[in-house]
Amino acid sequence: MNIFEFHLSEIRTLILSKKDILKLNQIDNLSDINLEVPPEQFNFDLSCNIAMVLGKANKINPKDLAKKIKEIFLKKISNFSEVKIAGPGFLNIKLSKKALINNINSILENNKTYGSNKGSENYNIEFVSANPTGPMHVGHCRGAIFGDVLSNLLKFNGNKVTKEYYINDYGNQIKNFVESVYLRIHEIKYKKNFPKKENLYPGLYIKDIAKKIIDEEKKNNFEDFKKNFDFLKEKSLAASMDLIKNDLKQLGIMHDNFFSETEIVKKDLVNKAVHNLKEKNYVVEGYLQPPKGELNENWKKTKRLIFKSTLFGDDNDRALQKDDGSWTYFANDVAYHMDKISRKYTNLVNILGADHTGYIKRITAAVSALSKNKTKLNCKVCQLVKLYKNGEPFKMSKRAGDFISAQDLLNEVNKDSIRFMMLNRSNDVELDFDFDKIKIKSKDNPVFYVQYAYARINSLLRTVDIKLGKKILIDEKNFELYEIEKKIIRKIFEWPKIIESSSRKFDLHKITFYLYELSTLFHSYWSKGNEDKNFKFIENSEIKRKEILAVINLVAIVIQNGMHILGVSLPEKM
Repeated sequence: MNIFEFHLSEIRTLILSKKDILKLNQIDNLSDINLEVPPEQFNFDLSCNIAMVLGKANKINPKDLAKKIKEIFLKKISNFSEVKIAGPGFLNIKLSKKALINNINSILENNKTYGSNKGSENYNIEFVSANPTGPMHVGHCRGAIFGDVLSNLLKFNGNKVTKEYYINDYGNQIKNFVESVYLRIHEIKYKKNFPKKENLYPGLYIKDIAKKIIDEEKKNNFEDFKKNFDFLKEKSLAASMDLIKNDLKQLGIMHDNFFSETEIVKKDLVNKAVHNLKEKNYVVEGYLQPPKGELNENWKKTKRLIFKSTLFGDDNDRALQKDDGSWTYFANDVAYHMDKISRKYTNLVNILGADHTGYIKRITAAVSALSKNKTKLNCKVCQLVKLYKNGEPFKMSKRAGDFISAQDLLNEVNKDSIRFMMLNRSNDVELDFDFDKIKIKSKDNPVFYVQYAYARINSLLRTVDIKLGKKILIDEKNFELYEIEKKIIRKIFEWPKIIESSSRKFDLHKITFYLYELSTLFHSYWSKGNEDKNFKFIENSEIKRKEILAVINLVAIVIQNGMHILGVSLPEKM
């Protein structure tokens, strides 16, 4: 149930029937009319921009139009009990008691879907996609949680979602990784020193992988690297992916599909993708200019296949081939996205790390070219995470090598705290993650404060032996709300807007902010009972007023739905 859509439909229907009286010639822009919850100081339930939208289109003073619309609203819409003009022409609206109760009852009845916006799109969300050369680092955690929660949000809205991991298991980094495992095997088996060589992976987890392979392959002496390469690659990658999958599992994340870069090469998908672009005249054979900052004498001018990505908004055309004629990483990525398009997704979403910002324009251009602009690609960049403990930067583990691992994070705080706090800032800004603040049980710890609100509601209902979610229907008779209860209900009404905005812009931090604000309101409501006996929730072992039961159930419904989207648990006792 979305009260905004319901009342908007009411308004639009009425305006269409009264267009002649209002002298409206242009009404094609009814879709631009919005309802919002007005700022708290106005003490109204809804705010509508109709007078400004239609006033501008019809060259009528918005305030003059607002006066006419106000009278029509009050005469023709029984759900509106009071309408007041504010600012440049906003119409602030109070709902009638009947309308208020109907909206409350609708939320109580449709509790599990409350806030959901109707969706029918088919999404492929690619996230994490860390090189399979070791465990996840803390930067991967932020992107992993963002991708998982975005998937939950889009599913909540009725969309189909595939959560995909792209395994970068081809190229030089894999050769270096396999060599590192090989050298660790020789360190263990033949007491040879692990060399301090550039491009090798020094982390002790490599030693664990080596031990595992030795234990499984006791008859293999592993003397010849080239002869053992394919075998070691398979074993090493499998072990490394197990590490990554275990990290993801501990964070509450499960992917639907794992797609291998090696498979792209085996299936000759790059040639097919390049051929596709050639047929559309988007590929030429030519020369690229040296990169900015590169001296001309250091630049090898080589004829190669070039994708004309500037036709699709990129800053430069992009090479599909290296100097030696082999395919670039970008060419492999083009082929991968062609495969995504062939799987009939209407929307592609890539969650990228902070170091991939410059890559967005070229891959967006490739998707536009391959799909003839029919498939949408949305790239979201998750910026760096800075960890702090005892007021100092948190140091990396020796086990991982030169980075802070997901396990380092999980060893300090639980999954719920990590998931909530990784989304407590917009993804496009750096995040300060302070272990000390997350461990305290106070208002300063947002995840605790939201969970505590839910636990308090459960505690209250246990006291009066009422089950949370028990069907409650209220009527108009003697139904009255205190101001704090009205504030909470207006906040509850805002929830579908938060979901809509978060879904449209992928602004997931809006959900955590909202849940914290709602919980703050609830805790204030709870505390009022200590100050004023009129606000006591329980009297003679029963809920004092039916309004209280309605309000706390509404709060519980939204917290449940919100935390379900975030993948954060809700303890009934704390």
